[in-house]
Amino acid sequence: MSLRARLLAAVGAVALVALVVADFVTYSSLHSFLIGRVDQGLQAAYAPVQGVLSGHGPDAGPGGLPPGPPGSGLGPDGQGTDQPTLFNLTRVAPGTFVEVRAANGTVRAEQPAYLPGGTAREPNVPAHIAGLAAGPTAGNAAAVYFDAASTSSGGPDFRVRASRLPDGSALVLAVPLSDTEQTLHRLLFVELAVTGGALILAGLIGWWLVRLGFRPLAGIERTAGAIADGQLGHRVPGASSRTEVGRLAATLNKMLERIEGAFAARDETEGQLRRSEARLRRFVADASHELRTPVAAVSAYAELFERGAESRPEDLARVMSGIRIESARMGSLVEDLVLLARMDEGRPLDRVPVELVAVAAEAVDASRAVGPDWPVRLEASGPVEVIGDRARLRQVIDNLLVNVRAHTPPGTAARVRLSAGQDSARIDVEDDGPGIDPDDAQRIFERFYRSDPSRSRSSGGAGLGLSIVGAIVAAHGGTAEATRRPGGGSVFSVLLPLAPS
Repeated sequence: MSLRARLLAAVGAVALVALVVADFVTYSSLHSFLIGRVDQGLQAAYAPVQGVLSGHGPDAGPGGLPPGPPGSGLGPDGQGTDQPTLFNLTRVAPGTFVEVRAANGTVRAEQPAYLPGGTAREPNVPAHIAGLAAGPTAGNAAAVYFDAASTSSGGPDFRVRASRLPDGSALVLAVPLSDTEQTLHRLLFVELAVTGGALILAGLIGWWLVRLGFRPLAGIERTAGAIADGQLGHRVPGASSRTEVGRLAATLNKMLERIEGAFAARDETEGQLRRSEARLRRFVADASHELRTPVAAVSAYAELFERGAESRPEDLARVMSGIRIESARMGSLVEDLVLLARMDEGRPLDRVPVELVAVAAEAVDASRAVGPDWPVRLEASGPVEVIGDRARLRQVIDNLLVNVRAHTPPGTAARVRLSAGQDSARIDVEDDGPGIDPDDAQRIFERFYRSDPSRSRSSGGAGLGLSIVGAIVAAHGGTAEATRRPGGGSVFSVLLPLAPS
C-alpha cells in the first residue's frame, strides 16, 4: 500500500470518526430535547386533567365522575364513566391518553388517544409501574416518566407520565411519539446523507491536498533518478525552512553538494595522479637520456685509455680532461635532479627575512666575473625584503643570468630590476637578445624542455635551470613567467610575497 493511499485512508478514518461522533451527539441532543418537550407537555396537562376528574376544573362536567370516596371524583366501584367528563378530558388534553387507577391497580377510568384521522391508540402500560410511590401525594410530586409501546400492532410508541392523586389513585397520562420519531428519523436520514457526502468531499479534497503535498517528493524522486544516472549537478527543488519537505530538500541539496564536491575532488586527484605519473615517466626518460651522453663519453674515454692512451702523454691528458668534464657534468645534473626531487617532496626551506637587493647584487657581481662579455646592470629604488631561503633565492637569480648567457650572443646587455608592490616583490631579468618565442614561453619552466631541440648538450645544458627556478619560486609561494619584449629581447619575471612590515 502506497504512502498516498495510507494517508488518504487515515484522513478518511479520522473524518468518519469525527462525523459519526458529531452525528451521535446531534441525534442524542435532539432526542433529549424533544423528549423533554413532551415531558413538559405531559406535566402541563396534569393540572387540567386532574381538575376535570375531581369536578373542580373550569371544564368539569356536571357533577364530575360518579361520586366515590371523598375527594376522589370517581364512583365507588370504578365502573363506567360520565360522557360529559370524558368529553371535557378530550378538550383539555386532546390526543392524550388518560387512565385512572385505583390504589389496588384496577382501572377506574380510561380515555384513549385519538390520532389524526380518528384512530384510537393506547399504550401498553404495565400493571405495576416501577418507581411510582405508594400512597397519596400532592400535586406533581413523585411523577414517573417512561416509554411504552402501543397495544396495537403498528401503533406508535408513547411517552407515559404516572403520578399519584391526592386520594392515592394513580393518574397515567401518555402521548404518542409519532412526530418525535418522524423528526428523529428525518434527522438520521439527513445525517447519513451529510456524512456520506462529507466523506466523499473529504476524500476528494484529501486526494488533491496529498497530491499537492507530494509534489516536492516527486521532484526529489526525479532528482534522485537523475543523480543515479550520473548527473550530479541536479538539485532538489522546493528547498525551504518553513516546511518539513522543504527542510528535507535543503538537507538533501547540502548532501548532494558534498557528494559532488567529493566526486570532483576525486576526479581532480585522479587527474593529478595521472599528470604526476606522466611527468614522472617523462622525467625518468629525460633524466636517463641526459645521463646517457656523459656516461657514454666516460665509457669511451675509459676504452681509449685501455687501448694504450696511458703510453701517449697527449692522449692521456685528453682522456683525463674529458672524464673530468663529463663527471662534473653528471654531478651537476644529479645535483639538479636531487634538488627538484626535494622540491617535489615538499621539504621545508629556510624561512628568514631576506633582503633581495643584496642577493641580486651578489648574483650580478658573479655574473660579471663569469661572463664579462654579457654586461649586467642592477636597478633598484630601495630595499626589498621577503621571507625565504637566501641560498635558493640567490640560485633563482643566478640561473636566470645563466639563461641569458646561454641563449644570447656575446655583447648582449641584461638588467636585473627589483621593485616592491603593495603585497609582493618583483624581480625582472631583461635582456636585449633575440627574444623568446611565445609558444616556448608557455613551457619554458618545464623540466628538460628545450626551445631548440637540435641544440647540443655541450652548449645547451640539460634543460633544468629554469625548471629549478620555477620550483624554488613555487616553494616560496610565488610565480614565475617569461614574456617577449615588444622591442626585442626577453623578460623573466618572478613575484614573491613581501615580508610583513
